[in-house]
Amino acid sequence: MKTWNAKAGEVEQKWWIVDASGKTLGRMASEIAKVIRGKTKPTFTPHVDTGDFVVVINSDKVEMSGNKWNDEKFYSHSRYFGSLKELSAAQLRQKDPNRVVLEAVKGMLPKNKLSSQVIKKLKVYAGAEHPHSAQKPEALTFERS
Repeated sequence: MKTWNAKAGEVEQKWWIVDASGKTLGRMASEIAKVIRGKTKPTFTPHVDTGDFVVVINSDKVEMSGNKWNDEKFYSHSRYFGSLKELSAAQLRQKDPNRVVLEAVKGMLPKNKLSSQVIKKLKVYAGAEHPHSAQKPEALTFERS
């Protein structure tokens, strides 16, 4: 008996839509990371991109518990001396609400070459409209919000 491994071209990818309004950021991001990586499918193969596409709408209405809007810090660095920039989650949400969700999901993916390919399957939008209605995304529900 041989072990079956998925090939890159033979995986069927679906489209899912998540409404982030009223959802906790960390719980939602971990579920999205599982879906875009492909861990929810029986055909999961660690070295092949077997995940689905996820569209997140209303990213500006995502919630965090406690004082995390001020305590969570996001860093960016251009690799020049003295160029480290630090923004709190509240400042980043005001500047770009899509990036808060994107960075949370990106942090929950493995740190390897495949993660840069997998993160491109996450589409995040601040409002309720998105340009992916032609793909007919299905609603993705979580057990806990």
